[in-house]
This record gives sequence, C-alpha cells and structure tokens, in this order.
Amino acid sequence: MRCGGGGPAWAMFPDEVWEQVFSFLGSDADRNAAFVTIVLVPRLGRRAERRSRRRVFVGNCYAVAPAAAVARFPEARAAAVKGKPHFADFNLVPGDWGGGADAWVAAMAEGWPLLEELRLKRMVVSDDCLEALARAFKNLRVLALTSCDGFSTAGLAAIAAHCRNLRELDLQENMIEENCSHWLSHFPESFTSLVNLNIACLEGEVNVSVLERLVSRCPNLKTLGLNQAFPLDKLNILLRRAPQLIDLGTGRFDAEYYPELFHKLESAFSGCKSLRGLSGIWEAVPAHLPALYSICEGLTSLNLSYATIQSPDLIKLVSQCKNLQKLWVMDFIEDAGLAVVASSCKLLQELRVFPSDPYGEVAQPPVSLTERGLIAVSTGCPMLHSVLYFCRQMTNSALITVAHNRPNLIRFRLCILEPHTPDYLTFQPLDAGFSAIVESCRDLCRLSLSGLLTDRVFKSIGAYADCLEMLSVAFAGDSDAGLHYILSGCKSLKKLEIRDCPFGAKPLLANAAKLETMRSLWMSSCAVTLGACRLLAQKMPQLNVEVIDERGGRPSWELRPNDCPVEKLFVYRTLAGRRADKPPCVWIV
Repeated sequence: MRCGGGGPAWAMFPDEVWEQVFSFLGSDADRNAAFVTIVLVPRLGRRAERRSRRRVFVGNCYAVAPAAAVARFPEARAAAVKGKPHFADFNLVPGDWGGGADAWVAAMAEGWPLLEELRLKRMVVSDDCLEALARAFKNLRVLALTSCDGFSTAGLAAIAAHCRNLRELDLQENMIEENCSHWLSHFPESFTSLVNLNIACLEGEVNVSVLERLVSRCPNLKTLGLNQAFPLDKLNILLRRAPQLIDLGTGRFDAEYYPELFHKLESAFSGCKSLRGLSGIWEAVPAHLPALYSICEGLTSLNLSYATIQSPDLIKLVSQCKNLQKLWVMDFIEDAGLAVVASSCKLLQELRVFPSDPYGEVAQPPVSLTERGLIAVSTGCPMLHSVLYFCRQMTNSALITVAHNRPNLIRFRLCILEPHTPDYLTFQPLDAGFSAIVESCRDLCRLSLSGLLTDRVFKSIGAYADCLEMLSVAFAGDSDAGLHYILSGCKSLKKLEIRDCPFGAKPLLANAAKLETMRSLWMSSCAVTLGACRLLAQKMPQLNVEVIDERGGRPSWELRPNDCPVEKLFVYRTLAGRRADKPPCVWIV
C-alpha cells in the first residue's frame, strides 16, 4: 500500500507508533531487521530507534565518545560497556593500558539519571567512580562488574549505602583491594530488595553475622555467590535462611569432617528444593560431598572450575546430575569421568574443562585427560553446542569425529597446552581436524585454535566459517597467506586475536577495508612492522591503530624506523578519534 505521494503508507505513521514497534523488539538482531525494513525513510528509522532503545551495548569503550553514546539514546535504562582487549585475561595487555570507567559514568550520570542497570567488563573502576554512580543513579537495580580492577571494598560500601533499590550486585573475577571488612554492613537495615549477590571473587573473610542478617531480610534472593573464605560450618545457617535459592556458590568445603556438621549440611541442602545452579566447592574434603547428593538431580548448572576434587569423588558427584545443561570442571574429571558425563548427562549443552596444572610445575602423576574424553561427550550428549577443552594431546581423527557428531556446535575452543603439538599418532598438523570442525559446524560463531597448524586450516576457515564472529589463534600458520584467508573470508568476523604467528603487513594492508567492519584486531609477537602500521593508519583514518611496547629505554615513537618490529598491535574502529588517556607504552599511529 502506498500513500498519495508515492511512498509506502507506513511512512505516514507518527513517530510514536514506530517507538512502540521498536519497544517490543528485545534482541539487537530483531531491532536491526526492523531498522533495515524502514531504511527507505532513514530519518524516521533513526528517530524511532533513538527514542525507543532501552538497552545499549558498547563492545569497546573507545569506539565512541561516552557523551555521544549517551546523547544518541536518551531513553536508555540499561548499559553494558567493555574496556580492555580480551587478551587482558591472559596478561598480554599492559596493566595501565586504559579502559577507565570514570568518563562513562560521568556521561551516564549527566544524560541517563534514570539508569537501572550497568554492566562493566575489563574496565578500571575507581572508588570515586563507584561513589559517583551510587549517588547519581537512584533507580540503579543492577551493577555487574566482571574482570575489573582499580577499586576496593570501600567503593562497594558506597554502593551498599546509597543504592536503595539494588537487586543485583554481581562481582566476577575482579581484582579488589579489601580495605573495608564491614562493607556489607552499609546496606541499611531496611534494605530488602536483593535478588542476586555474588561476592565470590573477594579473598578476605566475610562478616558472617552481617551477611546472615542481609540474607534473612531479602526474601526474593535467588542467587548467592560466596567466596573461598566463607566457612563451611556456617553454610547450613545461610541455606536455612534462604531455602528459595536457585543458584549457590559455596565457600570452602575443607572443614574437618564430623557427623554433626555433615548432617546439618545434608539437611540444609535437602531443604533447597529450587536449587538449579551450584558453584565453588573450593578445597573439598571428599567426606562432605555426599551432603550435596540430594540436590544433584535438580541441577542444570555445575561450576567446579576451582574445585580440586579428584576423579573418583568427582565422578560420583557428577554422575548424579542427570539434568545438567552446563558443566565447568577441572581436568581431574579425566577421560573416565567424561565417559560418565556422556552416559549420564544427556541434556548437556556446554562443557568447559580447565587445566589443574597448565605449566606442568606440580610434581604429581599427570591426569588422564585426552581426546577420548572429548569424543565420548560429543557422542553421548546430543545437545552439546559449546566446548572449551584444555588437554595435552589431540588427533585429527578425534576432531573429525567431534565435527561429525556435533555439527550443532556454535562455540569450540580447544587449548592444547604445549604449543605446536601435532597429531600425536600421525605427527601431522591438525589442519584436517579443525577444517572438519568449520566445514561441518556451519553455525560456529566462536573458535580458538591450538596445536601444530599450517596455512591450510586458515584457507578452510576463510571459506567455510561464514558465521564466525570471534577467532583466537596462537602459535600457528606458515606465512601471510594464513591471515589473508581469514580477512578475505569470514564475512561475519567481529574480533580477531592473534599471538605468536608469522603474519605480517601484506594481508593487513590488502584487507584494510575488512578491519573497518570488525570491532577489533589484536596481534602480538607477529611479523608486523611500524611502517605497516603507519600505512594502515593513513589508509583507514576511521581506525585507531595502537602500537604497544612495554620495553623502556627505546627512542621516541616518531624516531623509530619503518622496519622496527611491533611488539603488540591493537586496531579498532572508532567514531571518537584518538583517546586522550593512553599511557607512555601506547602510541596511536
């Protein structure tokens, strides 16, 4: 249907109608599809999207100026911002690289006073920043900090004191200075709104009596993550005060065994009829583990990534979790345990197996975790779609079997602990195995490669991994051709992380336009030169080309010759231009 002027009739609808339409579209994909539908009237689309968007995600805090992002979506109620590159999790990014949250919080306080939800990841968050957001956002309901640093429990005390409507305080993998042992006591006695409290990353002792009172007066508390210092003999008291919990992160399980404590724990866990997620269980004493058996059948998520439970006891525990959908565990599970998982956990969707001794430094018999465990789970768990697997050996035939068994994989991250490890049976590169993964798993969106690999595997990735959004590569490839295959293919690629590969300037410059469609590129210990970075910056002014060199005593950046090798390179698209907070080790070309 068309209107009198020849345009579509829907173009005549008032802005309020389109704002209502966009408000019903929750996912970014749906909103983008609707935006494209009305692309013939771009002003209308931009205005409707601007006024209706309630959630804003910024994948790189330097991709846009904070004030510009806030002004662009004035009605936002929830925001998520990421800072440092992902390789910061592996200590490859300098500690002072940047990623400060202060400018973002200041801009949000000015333009989004009604903000209800804030999620920050890999950012530097100061106590002043926490104080500012605590006072600025009176309606703040959710604060989630993941892999952040720069703040202390004094800053958390300000959050507790001023955020009277807080429902979720989620602290994951943060580096927190613990200078205020009683910060939990700053929650007012009238405060009752908590639904999620996760303090597992704190190291110091928690004031147990204060925590007990807080838990008791929050009847809607569903998630509670305790830290490693929380004593086992107090856990049963918390569970009796919060039997409605759905997710629990326990403290230490290493108290001396005595029957009275065991029976109290067993009784308390049996009263938690709604429990679906369990994590923690640090330093477990095996005799205490049967206290958990009553809840095992109801669990859909089990995170034992810090639990040093040995194979026999671990197998007994996991074998009773028939309805697991997510399992994170250390390699103490061994191949025998994963065979039990394959036969017992038919609903499993996500598996992560972490190394107990990644550097081979502990004098103990090596765990028996090989490709056989991965094959078993891929065979026995038909719903499996996400894998992170650390091991010391792999074969092409095993990877081909996994690819054949689970073409529904969307995330596959294999980490062979020793670089350049070939197929240990044939001594061939693992090209055929990883090629089978990308050729069979056509919805794969995240991939991490390891082992001995040549350019052939990158040719397969470029040709077949159409849905791939994030790729991590280490110690792989023969030449520039490998990087060229990736950048000239992989049409959906957003993030590319590369370390210790022989990739240089030629593919970067030849595929410079591809970099502008991506969120970021990280390269370290590769064959990139300073001259190539200068040419890339000239060719693509919309990109920030950051060269990182932590070694002191070098000439100034401008005086270094073009053939100077680049230690680390971070390239990302930006609307904000050069950032002003770079440290001396960073040069924006």
